[in-house]
Amino acid sequence: MKQLMRRSMLAFLATSMVAGGLFAQGGKEAAPKAAANDASKYEVTAPIEITWWHALENQYQPLVDEIVNNFNAKQDKIKVKAEYIGDYATVNETLVAAQAAGQGLPALVVANTPYVAQYGAAGLCEDLNPYIKATGFDIEDFGEGMIKASSYEDKQVSLPFLISTQVMYYNKTMADAKGITIPAYFKDMDSFLEKATEYNADGSTKVWGTIVPGWDQWYFETFFLNNGVNIINPDRKTTDLNGPAAVETTKTMGNWMKKGQAYFATGKGASANMRQAFIEQKAFSVLHTSSLYNTYVDRCKDFEVGMAWFPATDTRKQEIGGCVLLIPAKNDQQTKNAAWQFLSYLCSKDVNMKWAEGTGYMPTRKSVLETEEGKAFLAKKPAFQCIFDNLDNIYPRIQHAGWNQLASIWKSYLAQFYNEGKPIEGNIDQMAEEIDEALEDSLQ
Repeated sequence: MKQLMRRSMLAFLATSMVAGGLFAQGGKEAAPKAAANDASKYEVTAPIEITWWHALENQYQPLVDEIVNNFNAKQDKIKVKAEYIGDYATVNETLVAAQAAGQGLPALVVANTPYVAQYGAAGLCEDLNPYIKATGFDIEDFGEGMIKASSYEDKQVSLPFLISTQVMYYNKTMADAKGITIPAYFKDMDSFLEKATEYNADGSTKVWGTIVPGWDQWYFETFFLNNGVNIINPDRKTTDLNGPAAVETTKTMGNWMKKGQAYFATGKGASANMRQAFIEQKAFSVLHTSSLYNTYVDRCKDFEVGMAWFPATDTRKQEIGGCVLLIPAKNDQQTKNAAWQFLSYLCSKDVNMKWAEGTGYMPTRKSVLETEEGKAFLAKKPAFQCIFDNLDNIYPRIQHAGWNQLASIWKSYLAQFYNEGKPIEGNIDQMAEEIDEALEDSLQ
């Protein structure tokens, strides 16, 4: 039913979309002469007040106020009013309602990264490519993966804003004492976990080598992707999650659980329990989101927190998390012009660093390493070097109408394999059959 409503909503948005203008004032670098002339046609020529919808909770309000007030003080044409709407789901519901009503749209709005394709397909977002070209905005500085993750069908429908990805947090103090390094390759995880895991006298686990979040497939699916698994095959109707590479990966992770070197965290409070186990040094490492770096550091008072890229293969791809910024296409051109100027400011190098320092989200610009602010950031948070080294390896999340159903089936079966002892052989084929049915049904 939810999928039917989503398809109906997308069809409605697509047919109700009206054409918007293309260019706007903004950017931070000098553009070629012709582009500069084009940009001049889209300057903000009269005072205008615009609204920015965001999802930054109360603890970030001082930072939001500082950045918005700084922008308002830098020029005399645009006044930005920032409005906290709620979490990403609430922002989505509010935006879709305003789009359908044709009124009450913000000039600029935040969106969780999984919504990019949905909004792009519906024509909800302004195509930013002409703005980027006209104003000389340095889009390439974001890195290939993040550019793709904020695009739809070669249209730059949004820009990366507060971005996260999957990382492994580990007890650096313990690692230094034991001479343990986080492996670069998935094939070396077995030997790593043997060194990192500690057992009690009765054979029970005293310190887990790692904890795998089972409540969200985002935290383990890149293990499968980098091992060559097509979670969704090119036909968009079937999965490869029972293919040889997938079976091998599933069994490898299962062996970690059988040996007591890791556990698959599921159920109520799974995330909080995992964090607490790490804080109490009952886990050497955990797989989680990079956006929680500040939280882990603040709560782990007795040891130094390290952060590492996931062990992978010859490909080291991970998936984007966090949010992007977009301009609704239905707005009038003057509102779009003002929104682009503010959007360019929010995503500029200097302001990007302010967000990174104040929120725990990662810097998104490759060039920040060249700035004094970037060097100071790394001096303060050297663990983020693994992020800087892999900005080009952060890619879009999988987009498919049946993705949520696939994920639910997959997580349920893995929990049965790892936590209930259900045999992988045979049952993994049944899992794939259920996923195939869900994928095909979602496309009808």
